[in-house]
Amino acid sequence: MRVLVMVKANEQSEAAQLPSTEMLEKMGRFNEELVKAGVLLAAEGLQPSSRGTRFYFTPNAKPRMVDGPFAESKELVAGFWLWQVKSWDEALEWARRCPNPGDTGEAQIELRRVFEADDFGENLTPELRKQEERQRAETAARRDK
Repeated sequence: MRVLVMVKANEQSEAAQLPSTEMLEKMGRFNEELVKAGVLLAAEGLQPSSRGTRFYFTPNAKPRMVDGPFAESKELVAGFWLWQVKSWDEALEWARRCPNPGDTGEAQIELRRVFEADDFGENLTPELRKQEERQRAETAARRDK
């Protein structure tokens, strides 16, 4: 099972305040544990929303583009991990071990299961399944170059 772990933004991350060396060291040690356990698939921090753009979609209209910053920083994502775990309980255990990503303040992380092909049932036709498998293989080949 794959799990997306989202680090929620806070005032510091939205103000583009970089984490301290101490926080980077703590996260580096935690990430090293994830790597050694074979759990970590990806981990990245995100620039603040002031450097982002949103697209709003409505039926029968072109997407509307809005540049950041965006209000309600607590609803934004400042970074993420993508974990490969055996169970939801394993994901929760890793989350319990996570250092506070807020550095010196409060922080939140949110865990969400990633849809797998089988979760879509009959809606994912054999043709769509083949297309997804091909796309994943091409993406992996590019990444491995």
